[in-house]
Amino acid sequence: MHSKKVRWITGFAAFTCLLWVFGLGWAVKDYLIGTTSTATAPSVSEQPIAAVEQVKIVALGDSLTRGTGDIEGKGYVGYIGDMLKQKGTDISLINLGIKGLTSPGLAEQMQEKEIGRQIGQANVILMTIGGNDLFLGGQTLSDVSEASITGLEDAFLINLKAIMTSIRSVNKDATVYLLGLYNPFSEFENGALLSEVVRGWNYKTAEQLAEDPGTVFVPTYDLFQKNVNDYLFTDHFHPNEKGYQLMAERVAALITGVGGQS
Repeated sequence: MHSKKVRWITGFAAFTCLLWVFGLGWAVKDYLIGTTSTATAPSVSEQPIAAVEQVKIVALGDSLTRGTGDIEGKGYVGYIGDMLKQKGTDISLINLGIKGLTSPGLAEQMQEKEIGRQIGQANVILMTIGGNDLFLGGQTLSDVSEASITGLEDAFLINLKAIMTSIRSVNKDATVYLLGLYNPFSEFENGALLSEVVRGWNYKTAEQLAEDPGTVFVPTYDLFQKNVNDYLFTDHFHPNEKGYQLMAERVAALITGVGGQS
């Protein structure tokens, strides 16, 4: 009788021990699964938030980049800056435009160490160049011949290639926006012929720029095509504030809608 009682107590203790081990194992299993689930599925609040990058704009070129003719002194560059800021874009802007600059002058400017440093830091590069090469301060008006225009075009395209090579040597990623030419003399006696010349110039410029997928040719010819004097300064060559605003609206739309920000 005593032996049976001992066996019963021993069996009951063993059974109780098994239940305890089973319960411990189940609890450990729940803990481990719960820990793994938490590690692989963090809450939304724990997700990293992408940093907003400041967009640095560097503007190059001639008096149009400088803003000559705008009584506000902003030009298309300044108005682009205003438009991007209004959209909440954090920008810094450096205007390196020089009045009267031609493509040989810009190609030479590209060799300056500080210019290269500024370009190297840019996200967006704005540029106007070629108007002084083509119009020669009005001299072209008296000699619009195929031979003279072809010579001017060829020289300009060589310089433009050198300019782009210099830009890409220090910055391979920035989007370059080159604004095309308009015809400020469309209402002159030989205005129609000059318009044809400007369209041909723009076409060849755009074709060369197409070799670089990070460069955007921005047409401006159509903006001034009708009622050109409404958008020109009193010198009948540079845009006034209305003309610059039209140019800026087009470029700003491209920057915010297509490229220039990362």
